Amino acid sequence: MGIPMGIHRLDRAIGSDYPTFASTADIRAFEQTPYSDRIAAESTYEALKCGASANPDAPAIQFLQNADPADSPVVITYRDLLARVTQAANMFHALGVGPDDVVSFMLPLVPEAFITLFGAEAAGIANPVNPLLEPHQIAEILDAAKTKVLVALGPLPGTDIWQKVEKIRGSLRHLKAIVQVYGGGGDPANGIHAFNDLIKPQPSDHLVSGRQIKASDTAAYFHTGGTTGTPKLVRHSHGNQVYQAWAINLILKARPGGTLLFGMPLFHVGGSLTQALQTLSAGGCLVVLSGAGWRNPNAVRNIWGLVERFKPETLSSVPTVLAATLAVPQGSADISSLRYAAGGGSAIPVAVGQAIMDKLKLPVIEVYGMTETASVHTMAYPDQPIRLGSVGLPVPYAKVRIVRLDADGRYERDCAADEIGVVIMAGPGVFSGYLDDAHNKGAFIDGHWVNSGDLGRLDADGFLWITGRAKDLVIRGGHNIDPAPIEEILFQHPDVGFAAVVGQPDAYAGELPIGYVQLKPGAAVQPGELEDWVRARTPERAAVPVQIIPIDPMPVTGVGKVFKPQLRWDAATRVFTKVLSQLTDRGIDCSVKVGAHGSHGSLATVTLRNVPAEQREAIENEVHTLLAPFVIRHEVVMG
Repeated sequence: MGIPMGIHRLDRAIGSDYPTFASTADIRAFEQTPYSDRIAAESTYEALKCGASANPDAPAIQFLQNADPADSPVVITYRDLLARVTQAANMFHALGVGPDDVVSFMLPLVPEAFITLFGAEAAGIANPVNPLLEPHQIAEILDAAKTKVLVALGPLPGTDIWQKVEKIRGSLRHLKAIVQVYGGGGDPANGIHAFNDLIKPQPSDHLVSGRQIKASDTAAYFHTGGTTGTPKLVRHSHGNQVYQAWAINLILKARPGGTLLFGMPLFHVGGSLTQALQTLSAGGCLVVLSGAGWRNPNAVRNIWGLVERFKPETLSSVPTVLAATLAVPQGSADISSLRYAAGGGSAIPVAVGQAIMDKLKLPVIEVYGMTETASVHTMAYPDQPIRLGSVGLPVPYAKVRIVRLDADGRYERDCAADEIGVVIMAGPGVFSGYLDDAHNKGAFIDGHWVNSGDLGRLDADGFLWITGRAKDLVIRGGHNIDPAPIEEILFQHPDVGFAAVVGQPDAYAGELPIGYVQLKPGAAVQPGELEDWVRARTPERAAVPVQIIPIDPMPVTGVGKVFKPQLRWDAATRVFTKVLSQLTDRGIDCSVKVGAHGSHGSLATVTLRNVPAEQREAIENEVHTLLAPFVIRHEVVMG
């Protein structure tokens, strides 16, 4: 396939420059050319070749050991990257990996992680896994994917990845080989191979398999959803992933030589596709902020020095990182290269977006999507005025509808403009289904429209506004309370860095809203101050949190989203502990812990200690009586 030499090498129909999308009409006119006539790469492997065609000797990756502007980066050119990706594909092929076989990997953001991701996709199916998960969770994901080859970081100080591998490897039924990155020379006799030793003899100029990768071929699995139960593995085709890179390049007008400060994990689609594949397919350069990425405190601490040295056009990450950068003094650093800030993964609080616009003088490009849409599905278009709080318009060829579903999740009707309903999406980025068909029940509406599980509305101009998670609703006596507006009010308080509102169990109302905040460094609030702040700013009395609890740190997922299940469990633990205080007041040693449960979602475990045998039955029955009014199930354990 020939590579067009226009600005956007993934789009064969664009000539010397990008189109302007100043209105919805411009987008519709652009879509008159079928997408299939535009796309110039069927696979991620070809997409990398598109990016390399601009200048094979330009840097594709600059790896900073300590996320410090003074670091001497490890530079990988496009010529080197393509050669190494090809060698990796051939290495996996030599280990028996075919188009339907899975290469899973557990790696920090070292150069080998990028080589593994794209090499695995060229040979078979890549399955990037969050190495911060517990061993049993990792084992479940690896086994559900039928992992044939596992690439993992070897035993090194400061990391426990290899210890987790050793703990779970015996339970992986389909595993044939482990490839160790750093930390040792491997143990081939026991199926452990050193990455550098194994890749070195492989050809770097062609795929030994002779594989012709089709857009419909599966490229990767990405785990998503909760942390309990059977893992939900999203199945991406090469076409899904290439579309993501194509769309972001198009709207952000990416050009060869542009740089991006990169710190998102590769087990998240925002990191692997929206940022990594997008940048590399456009001939840009990923400046990798150490193996820990944005989790390295230096990355945020040095942010403005990094911007001055590497001159990125975008300050792009999850909202938690964007908010943290606002607290870093800019000093005399030259940040004039920045054209905009961009964020997604969770909603950017309006107060944070406004602060970015006020302090950094940058428009805020908010994006929206999900793993099931190969990441970004809607976004703010830089060619149009920013509507702060909206997640913008669908990217070209993508579609969004707002629908009303019945109690069983079946379609009832489409919603009117500005009517809140469930967000459903379709387009070239939308996946074909989860690997386990049991997870596909309710996943699609009208056949091919994926159910986001989010609540939102489309305004009269077609802009999407996310109003909350359907499952994040606090249902107080049958009244639905959306946490998002209350969280926005909390974000506006000068001492609040992060805020989340969840449902607290209540014997009468079912749920009551409760808030959690992470205060800014050095800040303090008086008891009742935040409750009064919300009460004075919301007309909905029922939505005022019954309590707002300062915590530090706010629990977050591996990609920086607030982990609300942890807050719900904390809230339930507090309520049940108070309810059972009548036992502890009588001297009974009683403790409560609420957490995840595979069948019930959440379970309260009540532990009774040192209870005389003749009283156990009566006290256990008393616990059951006290907790019976609550929806969350419970069990009693004698300690």
